[in-house]
Amino acid sequence: MNHVALVGRLTKEPMLRKVTEGRVQASFVLAINRNFRNQKGEVDADFVLCTVWGKLAENTVKHCGKGSLIGIGGRIQSRSYEKEDKSRVYITEVVGEDVRFILTKKRENDSLYGEPLKNGQPSVQQAEAEKKKESHFNLPSKEKEGLPIF
Repeated sequence: MNHVALVGRLTKEPMLRKVTEGRVQASFVLAINRNFRNQKGEVDADFVLCTVWGKLAENTVKHCGKGSLIGIGGRIQSRSYEKEDKSRVYITEVVGEDVRFILTKKRENDSLYGEPLKNGQPSVQQAEAEKKKESHFNLPSKEKEGLPIF
């Protein structure tokens, strides 16, 4: 069984990346406080790399900014790649299958798309980012009250 559930805060604003034709991905780091204090009396945190795909990635980027408190459920995945200097890099991440917006913070910038992927794929143009930002989902203002995602 490979299932993980975490609750933490985003360390920076997540950005969408276009990976292949029509497929988008978002990666972010989740800061998760530990349940105990260290010898100095401070609460330490773990920083976990998370990845989400498709509509889940779009919604996470659209609604969450740096400092947003989210819950993520998914699986742990390990992978590795070789750098140009022939050294091997190992990565362990949570691949999200469910994200819950507990307490969102407004995004500091309007750009939903980040830098191009390191494998040389081009970044998505700003016009396409604006098109993705549009939402066809509107909740009446009465129903927005008390909901953690708005």
